[in-house]
Amino acid sequence: MEQRHPHGHVSSEIYEDHVLVITVDRQEKRNGFTPKMIDELAHALTTLEETAELRVGVLCFAGDHTTAGLDMPMFFGPDADPNALSPKDLVDPLGLFRRLSKPLITAVQGITFTIGIELALAGDIIIASDDTRFSQLEPQRGLMAIGGATLRFTSRGGWGNAMYHLLRADEFDAHEAFRVGIAQEVVPQGTQVQRSLEIALEIAANAPLAVQLTKANARLALEEGEDAAIARFGDVRRALNASSDLQEGVQSFIERRPARFTGT
Repeated sequence: MEQRHPHGHVSSEIYEDHVLVITVDRQEKRNGFTPKMIDELAHALTTLEETAELRVGVLCFAGDHTTAGLDMPMFFGPDADPNALSPKDLVDPLGLFRRLSKPLITAVQGITFTIGIELALAGDIIIASDDTRFSQLEPQRGLMAIGGATLRFTSRGGWGNAMYHLLRADEFDAHEAFRVGIAQEVVPQGTQVQRSLEIALEIAANAPLAVQLTKANARLALEEGEDAAIARFGDVRRALNASSDLQEGVQSFIERRPARFTGT
């Protein structure tokens, strides 16, 4: 019988050549996050970022639940590492420091509390099983969500919806998450990973540079405003014009066939 590490494990595997599937597994503890898991997740996301052949990531969670949150004594106890949530020089799973430039889809199910919401919001698309239970419950423990919820819940769901849930620290279901823009799809229980993979393959079939520049420009508009994003259009156009994928896109249109992009 395989010996399981008590602090959990994060594994990765390549799916259909261009998709990195990252699985968080400490299911016997409802995937309660430990510093080890944060570090391994950061390494997996950095592999996605730095490997040219990988175009999209899918983050999923073993067992019945996304996560019950942080294993609090490991992060807030007397011996806790104050930097455990921000691994140095790696892609930050919470997207607060070094950020992932490639698309990330997160599949969630069951209990999805605190850091589970913040990890998902640090990505781009959230696919929720219809049994998902969300809660940003930090205020019930005398804490504030410092993993990005106050930023991204507000930008995705709007001020009123964000305050409605963040200040009450209540629990809400997948359909409410969809209503406020947190989840992009609600799917039958057990199909959230497969649906995420389907979407990942759709994205991976597009030109990688065009996809990454689209994400970067949208983020720029969100953070610095429309004028900043518009000002970057010239640089974007020049970068795409210099790519062989643009030529392939044009040629595939002329020949009426699917494009075969190489990411160059």
